[in-house]
Amino acid sequence: MWTRQHKQRNTGRLIVPAVSALFLAYFGFHAYHGEFGIYSKYLYEAQAVELQARLDSMTARRVEMERRVQLLHDGTLEKDMLDEQARRALNLSQADEIVIMRTSGPAN
Repeated sequence: MWTRQHKQRNTGRLIVPAVSALFLAYFGFHAYHGEFGIYSKYLYEAQAVELQARLDSMTARRVEMERRVQLLHDGTLEKDMLDEQARRALNLSQADEIVIMRTSGPAN
């Protein structure tokens, strides 16, 4: 009977650790860079801060507009405010008046 003797190779022992390392690398990469990963969390937090700042500025702008509208209601009609709005809308002024045009904030 013939017996064939061959040398044991070490490559068989490296297959399982190599495949495991590839899986770990794949899932590790996506845990950091994926849609819901660690890096995306920081981007979402920065976006939330920016949106909160926009909300605060719009809320302040709305409060200012509501205050100005409140001055034009019937029970509390402010004559200076009414005169200012009418002159601005009609683009009229008297000959002896000095007109100083100012904006109420940055134009967006």
